[in-house]
Amino acid sequence: MPIEHIYPIEHIYREEWGRIVAILIRLLGSFELAEEAAQEAFSIALQQWPRDGVPPNPRAWLVATARFKAIDMLRRQARFRSMDQDSDGDSAGALVAESGWETGEEGPMEDDRLRLIFTCCHPALAMEAQVALTLRTLCGLTTEQIAGAFLVPLSTMAQRLVRAKQKIRDAGIPYRTPPAAELEERLAAVLLVVYLVFNEGYNAPARGESLCEEAIRLGRLLNELLPAQAETRGLLALMLLHHARHNARTGQGGEAILLEEQDRSLWNAKEIQEGLALAEAALRRGGGVYSVQAAIAAVHMRAATAKETDWPQIVGLYDVLLGMQPSPVIALNRAVAVAMAEGCEAGLRLLDELDGQGELREYAMLPAARGALLLRLEQWQPAALAYRRALALATQEVDRSFLAGRLAMAEAGLS
Repeated sequence: MPIEHIYPIEHIYREEWGRIVAILIRLLGSFELAEEAAQEAFSIALQQWPRDGVPPNPRAWLVATARFKAIDMLRRQARFRSMDQDSDGDSAGALVAESGWETGEEGPMEDDRLRLIFTCCHPALAMEAQVALTLRTLCGLTTEQIAGAFLVPLSTMAQRLVRAKQKIRDAGIPYRTPPAAELEERLAAVLLVVYLVFNEGYNAPARGESLCEEAIRLGRLLNELLPAQAETRGLLALMLLHHARHNARTGQGGEAILLEEQDRSLWNAKEIQEGLALAEAALRRGGGVYSVQAAIAAVHMRAATAKETDWPQIVGLYDVLLGMQPSPVIALNRAVAVAMAEGCEAGLRLLDELDGQGELREYAMLPAARGALLLRLEQWQPAALAYRRALALATQEVDRSFLAGRLAMAEAGLS
């Protein structure tokens, strides 16, 4: 099949899958039936559109086709339960009338997508199930794609999705946007799921670009549906500003390149401009942890060179972030910022304090940060010891490769 026929279907699939599934879930009350009907509609499109051309309103065509497929499936199911054809037809007709499709209306799709996001990210579901269900139902990723992205067996991911859908059905989790009194608490879970999706892709650049793109797309959707929420802007800004450096983060051999060593001409200027505007707007609206993290990223992106980075401002922002969300990882990042603002010795003293507390004892980035500062001071022996400790703790191959290279630099200094 010519690529010019495939591309619009793939593009429309990415854009419309979540909308159509959301409408069908409202109609059918079932994740499984909704996904099956939507998949049937796209399969028919893949057969007909290359021959007949893409219809003027692809979304309406897909919704109508999915509607008829859903009714057919309901009727087939009803036949197994009863041979009463009149009752079967009445049931299907009642469902169509209830959905608003009887008069050709598509229903309140924006509200439906918002309901779907909050259903997938319900706190009654385990976090890994929330992430998987969001990618499957809202983004249209296949079970195989999700399993591959998270490096788990296909059967494990399939079971995870099945259990999540059963939990929604058996626990009676409502398909709705939470009331205003619950919105802030539930929104935090939604934003966390989106950020986890982004981080999974960001931390595995060789295989995770599609996950970063899906997370940004979800962030745009949330910002569109909840424009009054500062943190939706903050999260979208944070993801865009990090993703803008995608082309500069790894070398030709896949090795990691530190922020200060990156070729800034490779950064995505369009994403930076959008991210900076969103970050400023989020802070003006009194944003929270994502907004402050976006502000930190913005300071880096505004610097024309690494030497021009305003490290004192970054330290101040980390102070604000620690006040909002006390965390040893945030404290570690602040210690590195202090080292850049006040000198490596000041940073090493803070790292010693964190090491003494023991909360980061198994965290590879603590000895890695120590090694980096000692390397700057040309203290080769302790730097090599720190990098050996970091290498022993690291699990990601890209991290291990980077740390091995730094260890080699420290050992070279000894000779």
